[in-house]
Amino acid sequence: MNLELQDKVIIVSGGAKGIGEGIVRVLAAEGAVPVIIGRNEADNQQAVRVVEAAGGRAGQVAAELSDPAACARAVQQIIEQYGRIDGLVNNAGVNDGVGLENGSYEGFMASLHRNVVHYYLLAHHALPELKKAKGSIVNITSKTAETGQGNTSAYAAANGGRNALTREWAVELLKYQIRVNAVVVAESWTPAYETWIQTLPNPEEKLREITSKIPLENRMTSPEEIANAVAFLLSARSSHTTGQIIHVDGGYVHLDRALANA
Repeated sequence: MNLELQDKVIIVSGGAKGIGEGIVRVLAAEGAVPVIIGRNEADNQQAVRVVEAAGGRAGQVAAELSDPAACARAVQQIIEQYGRIDGLVNNAGVNDGVGLENGSYEGFMASLHRNVVHYYLLAHHALPELKKAKGSIVNITSKTAETGQGNTSAYAAANGGRNALTREWAVELLKYQIRVNAVVVAESWTPAYETWIQTLPNPEEKLREITSKIPLENRMTSPEEIANAVAFLLSARSSHTTGQIIHVDGGYVHLDRALANA
């Protein structure tokens, strides 16, 4: 299927690693020009080189997304360089373990800036260009908003906010024919996930326990599988889809866990 993304300029926050990098690769393979916004310029440039080595195009802007002024500058830099913005993928964030018992006001607010405030800011600053392009927004969110996890109040709250903003923006932007959707991630194998699991006492055993609870094929979702859904939602092939919160998770959130071992 031709997704008709050729030459579309699409911002991908946190696009240098993990799920974001998977999204960048898939978009570039479809002929789009993904532009990474992330704090580490060396990581950004490495992701761009990987895309270019595969025959695609990509760009990058280094910015600390928890800084509101940096968000504004990054979007403006992309407009100046490319002259347009056709889509936005809000993806950057970190499950930073700011809980209720172990947290603080300062930590909670800082986590919201790391995980949801920049979703609003990037969309706000990109909106004039998205209006011109009748573009699309896809917000990457986490199962923690729906299932809870424990000891991650700020991250769960941020993801609840991401889900709510998805539906709110879908309503507000109807008049501009801008579609807004979300893709929910449950268990996806990324470098960050691997780093986390290695901190546990019995990482291999824990990984087997986690994957055994994923109903479809007892395996984790790959970044590419998430990226494929994102590319579809950005494309004209999903032209009548908006305000949707789509779970690409092997049935983790909604299917009976008993099915996993059936």
